[in-house]
Amino acid sequence: MDEATARKLVEAERGRVKQLLRDVNESGREDREWARQPGDAADPAQPLTFEEESDAVAESLRQRLAALDRAMERIEEGTYGRSVRSGRPSPTLGSRRTRCRPHHR
Repeated sequence: MDEATARKLVEAERGRVKQLLRDVNESGREDREWARQPGDAADPAQPLTFEEESDAVAESLRQRLAALDRAMERIEEGTYGRSVRSGRPSPTLGSRRTRCRPHHR
């Protein structure tokens, strides 16, 4: 895979993950607002469960965004497509796996 294609894939995935993170953060805010509303809740723990779930998804997306940032750094350094551990060319570079997960190491 050439550098331009790799950059395009990583940038597209970054945009997608950033939008998902915005959506999850907005959903988490809504869950927190809903939890503060007075009323008769059948299960008082349910709002906490929603909040924890939103927080976990947001953290996972932040980690993925960090991985994409590291992939972009490797593209700029000219080491994208090489094993982070051994430095050898990745046998999966250009494969469907790389196209689906451009941040893999």
